[in-house]
Amino acid sequence: MPFYGWFIVAVGAIVSFSSGPGQSFGFSPFIDAIIADTGLSRTTISALYAVGTTVSAMMVYIVSRMVDRHGVRRVLPLVALAMGLACMGMAGATGFITFFIAFAALRALGQGSMTINSTLMVAQWFVARRGRAMAIVGLGAAASSAIFPPVSRALMNELGWRGAYVVLGVAVWALVIPLVLIVVRERPEDVGLHPDGADHPPSGERGSARVGALARPGNVLTTWRFWHLALPMCVPSFVVTALVFHQTSIFAERGLSANLAAGVFVAYAIASAGCSLLAGFLIDRAGPQRLFFGNMLLLSVATAGALALVSPMAAVIYAAVLGLTGGIQSVIGMVAWAHYYGRHGLGRVQGAASMVGIAASAIGPLPLAALRSLSDGYTAGIIAMAALPLLGAVLVATYRPPERASG
Repeated sequence: MPFYGWFIVAVGAIVSFSSGPGQSFGFSPFIDAIIADTGLSRTTISALYAVGTTVSAMMVYIVSRMVDRHGVRRVLPLVALAMGLACMGMAGATGFITFFIAFAALRALGQGSMTINSTLMVAQWFVARRGRAMAIVGLGAAASSAIFPPVSRALMNELGWRGAYVVLGVAVWALVIPLVLIVVRERPEDVGLHPDGADHPPSGERGSARVGALARPGNVLTTWRFWHLALPMCVPSFVVTALVFHQTSIFAERGLSANLAAGVFVAYAIASAGCSLLAGFLIDRAGPQRLFFGNMLLLSVATAGALALVSPMAAVIYAAVLGLTGGIQSVIGMVAWAHYYGRHGLGRVQGAASMVGIAASAIGPLPLAALRSLSDGYTAGIIAMAALPLLGAVLVATYRPPERASG
């Protein structure tokens, strides 16, 4: 029998895949249809999305602490149930308040709670091979970004955007709830195993008082070492969410179709999947810092590529390069906090980091929409977005990690 942790990885990948309706690429195909149906402006939708996602940032912190206390196997089925209901709520939303509630719920449950649960469940089962395991979980996210946009577009053509959300909600229930209840176990020690399938605990792993203190939320959020890493971690969320959220409109400004805007997510996903696997092996060998620095530089180049969408082929190349950065960053985000802080109390640390990252993704679409309104185009906003990863690279280069808690 293979190490049971690999079954946990498979479930984690499916959970990551199923978070699609709450991710930016899951919203992107619906935005123009929602605007046309409701009369809400693009800036209003962006503001609703921003405020709703900010609320979700607080929610994911609460959920991560619940996981520390009650475990993934109890918490995740409830999250999946609520996410399906949030999809139904999106289908029935008609005005400002109902859209706000639906946006907040989907972002909290999809981008936030589903994603962090998939990360936390796998982090407990691996130490030496954590990068590879998380890279496989990342394949679920890559597949989600490839499949959900065109499938959502097809469902919208057949059922309308409201009917499409109903189908997506049912799909989340079917994919997640049975698997989690049947397969998931909290930690390898619960079934007489050790992380990575080893014959002994990870070398040097400890749950010392110092590590426990680092994991306490008050200490995490008030240390510069945390923010020195959390701030550059925010940059990809901020930039990529803004670009993806407005992708249909950005493409339209350059004479490219909405179907192409949805279709290039396939190129994004293929590049993301391949690069995440490579990133997983590299992180296991060298740690996350150097790879993170290089990815910030690549993200700046990819963002600037949005200014060169002169043809369908250019759009595919742009999406693929953006996908490379996404694949690398997904693994960095899943591995870095466990790498530096260890498995003990990881929910609180990862939850604090996710809260900050989700808040950044909440803000991202709004300034890009505002700059478009002020300058009658996306060029100024894209240039500003391309500069942010360069600032992030400086923070990564100067980061000095805390004394590592192995495991």
